[in-house]
Amino acid sequence: MAELLRTHPLEAWTSAFERLPDTVRITVEPFVATVDVRLGAVGPEVRTHLGVDLPTAPNTWVPADAGRAVWLGPDEWLLSSTTETPEELEARVRAAVLPLGGSATDVSAQRIGLRLTGARVRDVLAKGCSIDLHPRVFGRGSSAQTSLGQAGVVLLALSDAGDDHVVLVRSSFAGYLADWLLDAALEFTTTPDR
Repeated sequence: MAELLRTHPLEAWTSAFERLPDTVRITVEPFVATVDVRLGAVGPEVRTHLGVDLPTAPNTWVPADAGRAVWLGPDEWLLSSTTETPEELEARVRAAVLPLGGSATDVSAQRIGLRLTGARVRDVLAKGCSIDLHPRVFGRGSSAQTSLGQAGVVLLALSDAGDDHVVLVRSSFAGYLADWLLDAALEFTTTPDR
């Protein structure tokens, strides 16, 4: 039996992303294992069992070993890992939160990550996102579930300068969002005549 090759849903957009200027860079993040965690109460025992402090402040994220822990709601987090398989991450997290009355579900195939960097990234995002992205409000460690264009996304700020973000979008909307971002970045791809 032939083995199926894993291809990224945004593989066809890679060359278009590469043609963008340094002021607006878009790169497709590699596939990562992701688990949705539901847990009623977060106390010190969570760190002991899970090995990471889950963010408890709304709309924040923290580094977690080789991934991230993103606050999605009062009792919900998104954990990712670049070093574990989806099955390994889900099993490890489930074993940690089950004794605490929690649950863990593999959602690795649910979202695609796009990294946006450059001096004009906030301008591009502002064209389709209604939240305030100024670094004094949305700096490193901030996250938001919002709309970008017509797609629901999870937006993460990776820098305090406002020039580095990750957009997590559902796989089924990835192509739409890639086209939308390329269109939104169009005005920054040409230099004005002098």
